[in-house]
Amino acid sequence: MHKHPNKKNTKSPRNSHQNSTDSRDKAPANDAKGKTTTMGKAAHEEKVATQKAVATDKPYKGKPRIGISMGDLNGVGIEVIIKTFLDKRMFKYCTPIVYGSSRVFSYHRKVLQIDEFQYNITNSVKRLKTDACNILNCWQEEVPITIGRPNPKVGRYALKSIEAAIYDVGQGNLDAVVTAPVNKHVINSTETPFKGHTEYITQKFNIDESLMLLIGEKLKVGLVTNHLPISAVANAITPQIIKKKIGIMYQSLQKDFGIIKPKIAVLALNPHAGDDGLIGEEDLKIIQPTVEKMAEKGTTVFGPFAADGFFGNGLHYQFDAILAMYHDQGLVPFKALSFGAGVNFTAGLPIVRTSPDHGTAYDIAGKNKASEDSFRKSIFTAIDIVNNRRNYNDMNANKLGNINMSEMDGHVKEY
Repeated sequence: MHKHPNKKNTKSPRNSHQNSTDSRDKAPANDAKGKTTTMGKAAHEEKVATQKAVATDKPYKGKPRIGISMGDLNGVGIEVIIKTFLDKRMFKYCTPIVYGSSRVFSYHRKVLQIDEFQYNITNSVKRLKTDACNILNCWQEEVPITIGRPNPKVGRYALKSIEAAIYDVGQGNLDAVVTAPVNKHVINSTETPFKGHTEYITQKFNIDESLMLLIGEKLKVGLVTNHLPISAVANAITPQIIKKKIGIMYQSLQKDFGIIKPKIAVLALNPHAGDDGLIGEEDLKIIQPTVEKMAEKGTTVFGPFAADGFFGNGLHYQFDAILAMYHDQGLVPFKALSFGAGVNFTAGLPIVRTSPDHGTAYDIAGKNKASEDSFRKSIFTAIDIVNNRRNYNDMNANKLGNINMSEMDGHVKEY
């Protein structure tokens, strides 16, 4: 794991590779909070919106290139990005590329009065500065900004940012993507259904199932069901989905976190794990048999555990990861123990994607009050997973792949 820079002990960099006060980035003078501002003029339209992402295996061993989506243009996403990369030591570990608009970025910077933040403007992921925060312009058309208030008119721009970053990581131009917080209601439409980053990116890569995995300092919690109404959870709990989620979690712990023999705990669906069928039969007839079958095949998995006693007795410290049946069962204890320092990771994808564990926080947007801790941890988690995957692939590469085995047999017989 990297030793994370502490911004409080570091002076903010004032030297720039490209001055962010370029005439193209002049921000309007009027106030941001609650007011609508028009910025930029119409330009090219991104073509990646309708394209499926396809992950490539292009070898790249340099400093990780981290693509960053801007998130909701009226939330705290841009603020936490700026605060994270005020510390120039971050550039020792990665090359950041923010997908969005340098004009929107410049406007937020001025509203926040963080004048010392500088960045490099680019129009191609192929032209980057490795020791600076790069802003890749995905659009230059007029954008209404109402910092601190949700605005349906900017949803399409948040989606453009996500799509452009996902496309580039799929093409091998990035090593990971970190997504800033979005407002699902602002993005979601009949043309583009959007339940969340996890579901959207999973669908983009044509993956049947992924795993939402929340990562804390000493806690990892995955979910069997994600953004599903509680009334639909019980019917969604099947042996097949539990088996898939355990399998994804187990492989991710090995490949992404370097844990050779992971130990997984599975939580029960019902109170008291169903009390032998008195409070629902899902735990007795579905979850327990599935866990036992996977354990018999060599997966170190245990359960189902009653969720309240599991966390109340501190059993979560005895496992490498916990699999919860539904959203709040996993996220309530996770955020109670790790809020502000947690990371959301989508396991089971061919690419690396992380995000902070907080939302758009409209109530403090534009006030320079947002903490960048979770976002910074999302960056470092992405870097660590990229490096762990490289190590895993190197260790499991077929070193004898190009050797003629018949010739090898002959040499062996000679000895």
